[in-house]
This record gives sequence, structure tokens and C-alpha cells, in this order.
Amino acid sequence: METTQSITAKDIRETIHSFLQERLQPKLDRLKEGDEEKRRKLMEEHEPQHWIADAARRVSQIRRVTHAIKYSHPDAKGSSLYNTGNQAAGEDLVGTHSLIAPAADVVGNAAALDVYKFLRLEVDGTTLLELAQSGSDALLDAFGGGDNARNWMEDFAGIDDLGSTPVSHKLAKQTYWPVDDDSYHLLAPLFPSSLVQYQYERIHHDRFSDEARAAREARNKNEPCAHGYREYPNLAIIKFGGTKPQNISQLNSERHGEAWLLPSLPPQWTSRGLKPPCHVETIFGRWILGFRAIRQPLFILRGFLKKTSHNNLGIRNKRAELTRQIIDELLMLAIRIQQLPSGWSADPECRLSRAEQFWLDPGRAGEDEDFAAARAAADWREDITDSFSRWLNKQLDSDKTPMADAEREHWRMELDDELRLLREELHHD
Repeated sequence: METTQSITAKDIRETIHSFLQERLQPKLDRLKEGDEEKRRKLMEEHEPQHWIADAARRVSQIRRVTHAIKYSHPDAKGSSLYNTGNQAAGEDLVGTHSLIAPAADVVGNAAALDVYKFLRLEVDGTTLLELAQSGSDALLDAFGGGDNARNWMEDFAGIDDLGSTPVSHKLAKQTYWPVDDDSYHLLAPLFPSSLVQYQYERIHHDRFSDEARAAREARNKNEPCAHGYREYPNLAIIKFGGTKPQNISQLNSERHGEAWLLPSLPPQWTSRGLKPPCHVETIFGRWILGFRAIRQPLFILRGFLKKTSHNNLGIRNKRAELTRQIIDELLMLAIRIQQLPSGWSADPECRLSRAEQFWLDPGRAGEDEDFAAARAAADWREDITDSFSRWLNKQLDSDKTPMADAEREHWRMELDDELRLLREELHHD
């Protein structure tokens, strides 16, 4: 807050007079000619002493808050709170604590929202509310001095007071959070209206400001521009308050009852086109090594075995983990192939082994009775397991890790648990 020493009672009175005249004039303009009684009454109501006294009486009907309960349900009767956030949350989390100066919202009787507009009036950069809360002598003078003026200032300054212990309501959101075996904290999350207001103003500026419009126009004309612009694709809008957004809160009214939601969705991956493996006799060869998700753990496993000359539980677990990763990626690849349009293996140019056709083109069985019968009769799942085992052994064969018959048999036994996963998945086909 700036210093208030230079603010005079005269400055404050002029600001209040302008505010009241701006409110009064439209009402006078709507009166019919000759309706002097209503004109006199309106002018009397907008006399500063009369209007300020009424505003001080009505200020108890509203509260200045940052988190409002009526966004959860318009009939919720619990407490709304003024809280600048948990500073201990730090910079890694975005919340009300991230705002340097949160815009205060106002809740309560919508008919009394004009009182807060009055309190937001600024005199030399200081609001009337700040003057009231600081006990300004100039404001006291502008209000006419005496006990009445002092009471009005106290009433205005108390706009942030809850008046009682905060309470929730059956229509508010509530979450039971376990803290011990049989104990819970009841959490009542409130809508962060001040944070939403900051986001709304930021996005509104990025979408509709003159600078943003100029930058987009320059792009459309393929012309240079001194600054860029931001886009917010796939925004969603949530509405609060229906045709009466002011019944929810002041800021909700200023946002026309809208809050803008940024998309919170998992990534949409675009994979390169996958073609059926018709041009190879088996996928267990150079074809499968074309997939990085399989090639990478395979190379890691090969390097790990070359560096390891002994055997213990940790080494066996690491070996099993890498083997399991290769099998998982193999099964994911198989699912992608199975989702291709069925019947691709019937192409005369397809050189793939019969067992792998049964595995990778299961949809063909619904279109080709001979294929379905042959698939049901064949022990193709064991063939796939054996093919994978032989391929893996071949990939791991090296001068330091030779895979002779004995080693291959030993390796096959070591792989038994991991291969069981592959067999089970194949039998779920």
C-alpha cells in the first residue's frame, strides 16, 4: 500500500461524489417526465451520508474471499475463505500461493455487491477499504467525523472477518483423508476463484488483446511482427450460476459465469505406419530389431551378460527384469500387428511362418474357415515360444557369452519363468 499521508478528505469526497453520481444518473434518466417524487427519493438515497450509512449496514452481507463455496453448489451455506495459499508448497506446484497479489472475490448477498465496488474506489492508488483498515483520519473526515463515521469505517474494515469458526456444508465437496488406522481428516476443498481469475485474465489477454490480434493478422498475411502470441487449443468452458452468475460471486459475474479449463489429457501419440510383416519368414530376425523398444533392452542385456562372470541373486533378478521387458515389448508389438485389418496373411506374397500367421493375424480366422480349423489344431503357441527362445539365444551369443547346446539349455531353464509369461499371454488369445 502506498503512503496515505498525501491523501486529503477533499480528494476522498470528490471520488465518492463521482461514484455516486455515476450510479444515480442512469436511474434518473430512466424516470418518466414529471415523476418528481421518485426523483427526490433517488437523489436523497444517493446523498453521501445517506448512501454510506446504508452501505455500512449492508457490508456485513458480503465477504471478501479467495476461495468460495458456492462454486461447488449454489445452495451450499458453509464458509468461504480469504487465504493467500500455502507458501510451503513452493514453486513446483501452482496454486493461490503463486500469485503476487490475488484478486479478491466477494460472496454473499448479490444486492450488496455495490458496496465492494465502493470500497475498491482508489484515491492516489489507495483503496477506500485500505484506508478504512488503516484507520485513516482523512477517510474519517470525509465521512463527516464523529462516532457514526468511525463505526462505518470499522464496519467496512471488517469485510474479511468470518465472524465464526469456518464450517462446511452437506452440499459442499468433502473428502475423508485417512491419517491413522481408524482416523480421518475431513477435507473440504474450495474453488480457488482468485487463481481462476488470474488464469482467465491471462488467457483473455492472449486471445483477444490488440497485440494478439495484430500478431495473428501478421501471420495470416505472412508479414513480420515484433512479438508473438499464444494459442490455447481445446479449451473447455464450465458455467457457474446460470443466468445469475452474480449469485455465486463477484468475480464469477465479471467472468460472465465462465471458467476456462485447459486440457488435462494423456499424450496423443502418433506412431509411424506399421505394415504387416509379409516379406519375412519370421519376425524373429532383423525385422524385429528394427523396433527400438525391443532393440534397446536387448543390447543392455547383452552388455550386462558380457560384464558378468559370476552369478548371484542380484544378477539373476537384473537378467530377469531385462528379459521381461523384452517380452512385454514383444507382446505390445504383437497387439499392434493384430489390430491391422484382418486377412493380410492370406496375401500370396506373405512368407511368414504358419505359426506366426496364426499368432499375428487372428482376425483372419473369422473370415477363413480353413485357416480357423488349422489354427485350432496346431500347437502354434509352443512354436512361438521356441522361436523366441532360439532368437534370444542367438542375439546373446558372443565370444564372452558362447551359447553352445549346454549353455542354451541352461539359459532356457533360466528363462522358464519369463517364457511362462509369454505362453500365458498367447493362450489368452
